[in-house]
Formats: sequence, structure tokens, C-alpha cells
Amino acid sequence: MSGVWVFRNGVLRLVENPGDSRKALVHVPSNEVITSYAVLERKLSALGWERYHDDPELLQFHKRSTIHLISLPKDFSKFKSMHMYDIVVKNRNEFEVRDM
Repeated sequence: MSGVWVFRNGVLRLVENPGDSRKALVHVPSNEVITSYAVLERKLSALGWERYHDDPELLQFHKRSTIHLISLPKDFSKFKSMHMYDIVVKNRNEFEVRDM
């Protein structure tokens, strides 16, 4: 992941470079690019993830057998590579991030 670290309002965050290649989340077994939250939810549900309705500002998934929680912005257009990598780490061998 590349970008610039920005410190604003007491928070340090990585801002991705807009000139970098675009990233896509891919479901490895089907080689399908995740193009919407509906597609992602179907793939996660098949892996045992359940919707978690605690925060109205986020789309969240929880897996009962773990302490993991996946938190995503409600708006798919704000779905960034940091969210993709979070899904990859919590679902090894099922998803990967690819340059598009």
C-alpha cells in the first residue's frame, strides 16, 4: 500500500495516491471481482460471516467462531484498499487484492 501519511485533527491516516493503479478485491475460488456489497455479502455469508447491525453508519460483518469484525463504509464508492486488505487478512486463501 502506498500513499502519504496525513496528520489532521489529532488523527494520523494514510491517504492513498490518486495516481496509483486501482485496486480490486477478488474472490479467489471463483476469480470474481467484488463489484458491490451485495456480491461481497454473498461471498462472506458462504464463509460463515453474518451481518452485524450495531452501527447505522457502517456495514459490518461478524464471524461467530472468531473475534473478528469487518467494518466497511455504507457507501461502496468509499470502499478503499485498506478495507480490502482487512477482508483478505481475515479470510486467507479466499480473497486477494489485485491491481486493475
